[in-house]
Amino acid sequence: MTSQRRRREEEEVRAEMSESGAQLFARLEARRCLKDIEPRLFPGDGGPQHGEVVELYGSEGTGKTELLYHLLCRCVLPNAAGGLEADVVFVDTDYSLDMLRLVSIMESRLNAALSTSAASDEEACRSCLSRLLVVHCSSSSQLLLTLHFLENSFSSRPGLALLLIDSISAFYWPDRCEGGANLAKQEEKLSKCSELLGRLLRDYRITVFATCHAIRRSYSGPSSSSFSDPDRPYLCRAWQRLVIHRLLCSRQEAGNNMAATAGRRQVLTVHCTSSSSSGTKAHRSSSFYVTDGGVEFT
Repeated sequence: MTSQRRRREEEEVRAEMSESGAQLFARLEARRCLKDIEPRLFPGDGGPQHGEVVELYGSEGTGKTELLYHLLCRCVLPNAAGGLEADVVFVDTDYSLDMLRLVSIMESRLNAALSTSAASDEEACRSCLSRLLVVHCSSSSQLLLTLHFLENSFSSRPGLALLLIDSISAFYWPDRCEGGANLAKQEEKLSKCSELLGRLLRDYRITVFATCHAIRRSYSGPSSSSFSDPDRPYLCRAWQRLVIHRLLCSRQEAGNNMAATAGRRQVLTVHCTSSSSSGTKAHRSSSFYVTDGGVEFT
């Protein structure tokens, strides 16, 4: 009798596991694709598909974080305001997330799209913020633990479609110092983070946007220049293999027509390079400037 009871219990457990697996698959299939998150940034048929990584690369003051705010608002805003109503995780490694700025952009977009009362605007903004989860990290080890912790959120929340990291290169110099002269040790933690991200991308079909600071590194090889190209990728190969779309952000001087359009604000340029599975690359350049209400494309 005891063995029969044990068999029944095992069969019940297997049935529950099978049901949970089916439910999980159904949830993942329902995850929002972010192909249309911002068509003006990406070449060809649009933005990132499920499980793709977008890197925003550039020096300080080139609009990377403002673009992240723009994309974040695009996700969490309601459909009536031109949003996607998708949940977002923002991993802040630089401790530079400006919530007042983010809320100001949200309110500006809501006011422009919806004719509502002040109370309704506040409620709409609260609803948008309920779709946002903010996490802070102060080291590569914390980032790795955070990604492990977030796996449960990706599994249980089908509305969670976007992971933002500002920035993925925040711990480059501390990791180099800790690793000493051994390159593998220098890159070990970020490589582990990248490998885990790769699995999360495959298993949960999320989309990742991450900023990366431009740096100038000494170059010891045979060259007439003492510095390497600051626009060249420098993070570990495991991360570089994940990146499908690379947005290179830079500043530019506005011409007469562009200056008039932008109201003589600083015009910023973003050049997108997208790689396909066949190995071909597509390119697109866009210009934008930053206003009190967020990013405006020219």
